[in-house]
Amino acid sequence: MISDKKRNIYLVLLISVSVITISMSFYFYQVFFSPNILTETDQPYALKISSNAVFKTVSDQLYDDGVVTDILSFSFVAKVLGYQEAVKPGLYILDPKMTNLQLVRKLRSGNQSPVRITFNNVRTKEDLAEKITANLEVTEDQFLAILKDSVYIRKFDFNEETVMSMFVPNTYEFWWNTSPEELFDRMYKEYQSFWTDERKQKAQALGLTQKEVSTLASIVQAESQKADERPTIAGVYLNRMRIGMPLQADPTLVFATGDFTLKRILNIHKAIDSPYNTYKYAGLPPGPINLPDINSLDAVLNAKTHDYLYFCAKEDFSGYHSFATNLAQHNSNARRYQAALNAAKIF
Repeated sequence: MISDKKRNIYLVLLISVSVITISMSFYFYQVFFSPNILTETDQPYALKISSNAVFKTVSDQLYDDGVVTDILSFSFVAKVLGYQEAVKPGLYILDPKMTNLQLVRKLRSGNQSPVRITFNNVRTKEDLAEKITANLEVTEDQFLAILKDSVYIRKFDFNEETVMSMFVPNTYEFWWNTSPEELFDRMYKEYQSFWTDERKQKAQALGLTQKEVSTLASIVQAESQKADERPTIAGVYLNRMRIGMPLQADPTLVFATGDFTLKRILNIHKAIDSPYNTYKYAGLPPGPINLPDINSLDAVLNAKTHDYLYFCAKEDFSGYHSFATNLAQHNSNARRYQAALNAAKIF
C-alpha cells in the first residue's frame, strides 16, 4: 500500500506536470494563434522580399520596421513550419493583427500581391525603363539593358528603332519580383493581344505594317493632344504618303534634335541630316518618336477619309488645328498662327 508520503509526492508531480503541460499549451497557443503582426496599428504593411533574400533578411526587416512584436515566436513558428529554408521572394501585403501562423503560411505559400504598372507620356527608352520599373524589383538600368540588346529584341522581330512600338501604354499587373526578361516577354504578349485580327486587317487595308502604324501614330499623337481630331490628322499624313509627299512633321525634327523643349521649328532644324527628318526624307521615319497610346493607334487605323494635305495649329492656341486642301489656304492659316506666336513672343 502506497504510503501517504509517496502519495503526496505523486500528487505534487502530477500537479506539476499538469501545470507545466497547461503552461506549455497556453504558450504554444499564444505563439501560433495570438496577434503578433502590426499590433499597434490599423495600417497594412508592404513586405518586399528580394530574390536573393534568406530568412534572416526577412526577420531583420520585420523586426527593424516594427512589424513583428515578438520576433522569437515568429522565428519559432517559421522553423516549425519549414519556412526558414523556403523563403519565396515577392511583395506581400500584411494585415494588422495577423498571427504568426497566418503570416508564415502566407509567406510560405508565396501568395504575394500583384503590382499595378502604368506607363504613358513616354518619348525615349530611358523614359520607358524609368516608368515601367518604378514599382518593381528590377532596376531601370537592368531593363534598359534589355531594351538596347539588339540580339535579344530581334528574337521578337524588332530592332533598335522599332522596339518601342512593342509597348502599348496601359495599366498592367505584374509580380513585384518579375525579372527583366519576364517583363519584356509579358509586354510582347500584350502587344500580340492588342493586335487583333480586326486591327491587323485595318492596317493591311491602309498598306501599313503594325510597326508602321505605331510609327505614324506616334507622330499623330505628338501633333495633337485632342483625341477627336487625331483621325483627321492621320488622314492628312496618309494622303501625303499616297502621293509621295514628304510628311514634313515637326515632331520628328524635335525627336531628331533630342531637344524636347523646342516650341518652334526653324529652317536650321529642317537641314538636320537624320532619318527622322521628314522634311528631308520622304516616308515614315525608322521607328516611333514616342509611345503612342491606344487612342492614337486606333486613330490611324480609323483615319478619316478627306482631301486635306495640310494642317496648322490654330492661332487661338486651343490645341486644335486648321486644315487645308491646298498650299495657298495652308499658307494663310500658317501666317495667322505665326503672327500669334510672334505676339506671344514664342520664338
